[in-house]
Amino acid sequence: MKTFLPLLMLMLGSVLLLSPPVYAETVTCLVCHSAMKAKIKTEKGYFIQLHIDEDRFSKSVHGIACTECHMTYKENPHETPTGEVPKAITDLASSISSKAEIDRIAYAACSECHSEIYKEVAESVHGINVMVKKQKDGALCLDCHGSAHYIMPGVSQESLVNRWKIVETCGRCHGNEAMDKKYNLEPQLMERYYDSFHGKKYRLGHPDVPTCVDCHGSHAIKKWDDPASPVSWGRRVATCGRCHPGANEKFVTAITHKPIGKGNPIPYYAEKMLIVLTVSVFIFIVAHVTLDAFSEIRDRVLRKKKEEPHDK
Repeated sequence: MKTFLPLLMLMLGSVLLLSPPVYAETVTCLVCHSAMKAKIKTEKGYFIQLHIDEDRFSKSVHGIACTECHMTYKENPHETPTGEVPKAITDLASSISSKAEIDRIAYAACSECHSEIYKEVAESVHGINVMVKKQKDGALCLDCHGSAHYIMPGVSQESLVNRWKIVETCGRCHGNEAMDKKYNLEPQLMERYYDSFHGKKYRLGHPDVPTCVDCHGSHAIKKWDDPASPVSWGRRVATCGRCHPGANEKFVTAITHKPIGKGNPIPYYAEKMLIVLTVSVFIFIVAHVTLDAFSEIRDRVLRKKKEEPHDK
């Protein structure tokens, strides 16, 4: 054991010396954090998960040094976190204080690399809810993308915002009854989407079907009645026209996530007609096969009677 420990330290030191500075610092942190399994309780009573899955972290889009986000920490984790932080980050951290209770600086550090996106978020209905109205349940970066340690590229099947998971991700809030009541949102919004033309095609796996972000946008989402929203009545024709050339005001009333019902007549009666047509086709096929079989049986019976010799 005495000879093994120096050898292990020598190997680790070699890795750190031969690695780029960013990777070297990350490896240093992961030496402990990949092995830790427990949570710790802060002075304010919050629980922090210390474990970082090294394999998942290595596959994420964030191949950066830990202190680029955790700015107040230094290379020695046992020192009090007092690193210098740019004023823009501290101001932003203060504005999202209702959302980020543990390491506000790390949460605000997203803006260092994603400044333009953060500006869009700040002006969105989600950003205003967090930064202006100070609502804890408002959506911010990690609510959609997941843990900063494990964010995957948008095209990855593991990403929470790829086109086959984004509806489910949005549905965490927009399919929540308590959230619907609190923010006066459309009730049962996800069920309405799944019941719409778009939702039905989405469930069938159609590759070009529009999802939430295709119509509403992603980071700069506005309320539907905001003139800047792509689904406001003033811009809806142009938005729908991206997929439906020639769309007009009458057409776009049917291309929504309203449930198929009498209050939404075009898809409602179209669905009824398709049901009638489908049932009629099956009735015709069954009737045709039945009559054809009956005709064949009748012909065989009559033919047999003609072939039988008459009694003299």
